[in-house]
Amino acid sequence: MKIIVLADTHIPERAQDLPQQIYDDLKDADLTLHAGDIISLDFFKKLEKIGKIKAVQGNMDEPALKDRLPLREVIKIGKYVICLTHGRGSPFNLTEQVYNEFLKEKPSIIVFGHSHKPLNMRKDDILFFNPGSPTDKIFSDTNSYGIITIGDSLEAKIVKINNK
Repeated sequence: MKIIVLADTHIPERAQDLPQQIYDDLKDADLTLHAGDIISLDFFKKLEKIGKIKAVQGNMDEPALKDRLPLREVIKIGKYVICLTHGRGSPFNLTEQVYNEFLKEKPSIIVFGHSHKPLNMRKDDILFFNPGSPTDKIFSDTNSYGIITIGDSLEAKIVKINNK
């Protein structure tokens, strides 16, 4: 199973659309996860037309989108528990904050956004995964998104966007 992971797209505030590289990867994805700050309901509807998507609201999303999306989502795929949230408040100690949010769920992976900084780190048998932002480099030197592959094992990678 191929899962495309997005966060902090901020469309149309930081960009008019996603880079084509992401749309190319979405063509053969089984699922898209979006960890918030989509911004506009119109852009979310565009993503829905491409394929199956699970998303949570971010702090910057417009009210119509916040009304439609939950703050957190728990997705079970086979033996894996994927916990999805945006993150809140200060980006310092963000991994601790999202970890505490999902203590009861016993996650295999916690997918989050908010900091715009890509992170792919294992700690205490949990994969903490932030795909970064595909449209904004305010807190990172690169634009990025993520791909999670689930088969016999769970693999995750950060994909840097080829800005031309």
